[in-house]
Amino acid sequence: MKKKFLVMVCLFSAGICIAQDATIQELREESARSIKKETDTTGKIWRTGGLFSATLGQTALSNWAAGGDQFSFTGNGLLNLFAFYKKGRHTWDNSLDLALGYVNTTTLGTRKTDDRIDLVSKYGCELFKNWYLTGLFNFRSQFTTGYNYVNDTTKVVTSDFMAPAYVIVSAGLDYKPNGQISVFISPITSRWIIVTDDELSAQGAYGVDTGKHARNEIGAYLTANVAKEITKGFTYKGKLDMFSNYKHNPQNIDIFMTNIFSMNVYKGFSFNVGADLIYDDDVRIFGKDRNSPRLQVRQFIGIGYTRRF
Repeated sequence: MKKKFLVMVCLFSAGICIAQDATIQELREESARSIKKETDTTGKIWRTGGLFSATLGQTALSNWAAGGDQFSFTGNGLLNLFAFYKKGRHTWDNSLDLALGYVNTTTLGTRKTDDRIDLVSKYGCELFKNWYLTGLFNFRSQFTTGYNYVNDTTKVVTSDFMAPAYVIVSAGLDYKPNGQISVFISPITSRWIIVTDDELSAQGAYGVDTGKHARNEIGAYLTANVAKEITKGFTYKGKLDMFSNYKHNPQNIDIFMTNIFSMNVYKGFSFNVGADLIYDDDVRIFGKDRNSPRLQVRQFIGIGYTRRF
């Protein structure tokens, strides 16, 4: 687990370093235009946009000696929306990530490969250059029911919409050296874990008390985000969230990390490589007797259609 975690951290750090190197020239040009910017009052207050990506794949076999499922189909969709506000010393950054993916095979039926809802809203006031006093709100959950497949015929419900859901309310400092990198740090953060499903609640899933539907935690929180076009047609987007619960085992830090590299191939069609990592000490649905936490890793490679707007 430690090796996988170190690999993922190195991947995220490499993305930050690449983004920083790629923006050196931009910062120099910005410095040269600083006098003009100070007197420019015609700049946009709001900057909005997004990205949609869809990946489809299909395989069919008939009398195939090498073996395999007769039919398989995969589909993944990703939608990212953003709205950034900046006026004077004040900024308001909003982003929404939605993802859903499935695979269907003759033998295994339909199974989920991706499912995510992630909303972040940050309002900040600049204290001094690149540092903002910031309030943050984050909501994270999923769309549909998730299962742990004990074997080919037996599956156990492990999650659902709002089971769990994570709500974070925090105040801290946000370091934004440029428009591509943001690092938010807070020593005092309130996090709610919500489990609305009665069956999961009765099991005390995700750290909530047995029979309860919510649990509050107070702790330290860090979130780092990188979104950068490294070269023309080649982009990197990464996010790292870390939370330490002061109330219970603060040394067991919860981790949520996403990484995706995307290269434009031809007229909107892109080649994507990514990896997601989650570690939560309260998610005890793995290991012997399904009663221990594990490092959760999701890796993917695909070619699909990407549209920016």
